Amino acid sequence: MLSVRALQKSYRSGPDRVSVLRGVDLDVAPGESVALTGESGSGKSTLLHLIAGLDAADAGEVRFGDTLISQLSDAGRAAFRRDHLGLVFQQFNLIPSLSVADNLAFQSRIAGRHDAAWQAELIERLGLGSLLKRYPEQLSGGQQQRVAIGRALAVKPLLLLADEPTGNLDEATADEVMSLSRDLVSRTGCGFLMVTHSARLAAMLDRRVHLHAGLIA
Repeated sequence: MLSVRALQKSYRSGPDRVSVLRGVDLDVAPGESVALTGESGSGKSTLLHLIAGLDAADAGEVRFGDTLISQLSDAGRAAFRRDHLGLVFQQFNLIPSLSVADNLAFQSRIAGRHDAAWQAELIERLGLGSLLKRYPEQLSGGQQQRVAIGRALAVKPLLLLADEPTGNLDEATADEVMSLSRDLVSRTGCGFLMVTHSARLAAMLDRRVHLHAGLIA
């Protein structure tokens, strides 16, 4: 479902260029959950951003089925991301002026893929039924992250990408959110790629890959 081949990315730092990714290969199958680990600065978030089309690689390719993301324009990558990817970050990135119900439906409505029955199932599974009229500032961190996960999955993505999604949560809430995420990903059959520093959370997923010195070790 996801195929990354020989992906390279560097950034300019003063007069020099710093190589972050030096030829990364990675596959994620439909329905598979993969933890991406590595020390700080190893390029985990950079890799996630390239897969999501939030940035362009220097070389190599990112492919979803027959779609070669690395050859799309900025607008093409944005459209693909909107329609086919779910993104969850450590910062919840909810829209403060929208209620929980409207935040949940935001991406799926923009993508033209809103499914009321699926959203109702997400609301039930995520325990958000009593919170639909509230606004993000009225929610706990764990509740906000549940809304963010529901919004990302409402579009029925090919791949859910998560960058330290439980970094702002206590351990018990993090475990609960992770368990829900894994179950819902299994329900949709989408792939799940999560950046984490936590060996405990990584062990909850199907497979773990380690990024070291710009390469998958």
